[in-house]
Amino acid sequence: MSSAALATSDSSFRYACIAAGLSFIIIKLIVSYLSYLRSPLRDLPGPKASVWNWIFGDMKLLAKEFDRVAVQERWDSAYGHVFKYKGYFNADRIHTTDARALNYFLTRSEDFSKSDQSRRNLARALGNGLLVVNGEDHRRQRRIMNPAFGPAQIRELTSIFVDKSIILRDKWAAMITQSGSAARIDVLSGLNQMTLDVIGMAGFSYDIDALGVHGSQSELNRAFQRPAGSTAGHGFPFIVIAKTYFPILKFIPDRMSNRSSRAQAIMRRVGMQLLAEKKAELLSDGGAKGGVERKDVVGRDLLTLLIKANMAADVPDNQRLTDEEVLGQIPTFFVAGHDTTSTATTWCLFALAQHPSIQAKLREELLAVDTDAPTMDELNALRYLDCVVRESLRVYAPVPRTELIAIRDVAVPLDTPFTDVHGNLQHTLKVPKGCFVDIPILAIHRSKTVWGEDALEFKPERWEHPPEAASSIPGVWSHLLTFLGGAHACIGYRFSLVEMKALLFVLVRAFEYKLAVPAEEIVPHQMIVQRLMLRGALHEGGQMPLLVSPYVHA
Repeated sequence: MSSAALATSDSSFRYACIAAGLSFIIIKLIVSYLSYLRSPLRDLPGPKASVWNWIFGDMKLLAKEFDRVAVQERWDSAYGHVFKYKGYFNADRIHTTDARALNYFLTRSEDFSKSDQSRRNLARALGNGLLVVNGEDHRRQRRIMNPAFGPAQIRELTSIFVDKSIILRDKWAAMITQSGSAARIDVLSGLNQMTLDVIGMAGFSYDIDALGVHGSQSELNRAFQRPAGSTAGHGFPFIVIAKTYFPILKFIPDRMSNRSSRAQAIMRRVGMQLLAEKKAELLSDGGAKGGVERKDVVGRDLLTLLIKANMAADVPDNQRLTDEEVLGQIPTFFVAGHDTTSTATTWCLFALAQHPSIQAKLREELLAVDTDAPTMDELNALRYLDCVVRESLRVYAPVPRTELIAIRDVAVPLDTPFTDVHGNLQHTLKVPKGCFVDIPILAIHRSKTVWGEDALEFKPERWEHPPEAASSIPGVWSHLLTFLGGAHACIGYRFSLVEMKALLFVLVRAFEYKLAVPAEEIVPHQMIVQRLMLRGALHEGGQMPLLVSPYVHA
């Protein structure tokens, strides 16, 4: 076939995709309008969407804001703790900060689950691992993987967290020496490198060397490097949103999807190699002993434990992970296992840089420990460190919100009734099938109703006597939604917490931190994870410059 014919064919295919997409949009809008006419959501208060904005709804307004949670907090003040707003194609979405309703959303997996759109977005970044699957597949995978993230397992991994933190500390110390005094350091970049190295070793016994100890880059390190500006702007590009709703458009290339596809291809290739090597080891050991059993497996990394669950003779067939399911976890834990922790720790250093007295009080507690390499139990025994971590994850939750979709019509009970647009008091929230509901993590964490008038302030001391109202928040950890709750609670929350404590232990003992730019120049960039950016340098992508200087003992 000639090149001209190929070009014509390619052009025709693109036009066909566009035509199909436009047809779908029209049908979607008609269906949305007809559903609205008979929806119980007509009675919910909420902002009035423009009639000319039937495709983007209120999402366009939210996408323009740096702090989208602040917009929804203004709506909460205007319309109450239960309201609706418009999503894509003018579909109603429910936002509520009612703790009983949120508990229902999170714990009733037979009524609420991840939507197909959310799963496609997650799969683009994470592959088809635990964070993407629903239903029985999710329950089965989680049952098998839970032991890998128990306290005993994390206790064994703590030395890796501390060792990598020390490497990062020494790297920053060298930068300070070179500058002659305090150095301006992009702490987000360094923390990304450290947490990537941690998940490589703790998850897979694979040396990524993102911190550059050996002076050579592994292909996984290159896969995770973000080009300058790759996280710039607000929200997802339009083509990515369109692909979420119209899967047929996946054939149209875009920069973000191409980058994710390349990274996933590398992760899959490396994963297949690691999988083959570890299976061969286990088969060799098991063959000498007459078969592989769970008790036979030696090794402390996540992949070894997953392969153990897949190969052990004493594991029932209906609990096994297939090789494809094992491979599906690798990108999930490479991405989720390092990005959220590095972002959370960056926000914590940002908070400490603004509060020198809190930073000094924390450092005093850390320096009282007579070892440079604490165990998990020693880290967890540090009460003020624990308060600082809790408060940071409250005020600066790395994932500010998520969403679920109703699988069927549901009447959701409420702690506090709301008044509908007709002035009637409603004690239940009627959620129709197919409706999105927000899990407003950061809005709950900043609620003055829960935390008091100082809810927006960074005050670790509040955790010495947490408010009674916080006990109703349905989180898996510390009465917070940082790691969600219910069936989809973060399986790796202990891993993340101990890693974050190890980082702060090493880095706060060694250095003092001050802002390198005014605080108002730091803005949140909200996609899935809420990263930090400079207001005047959005094109440079995520960064957090701090002035870092050696701590000098008095």
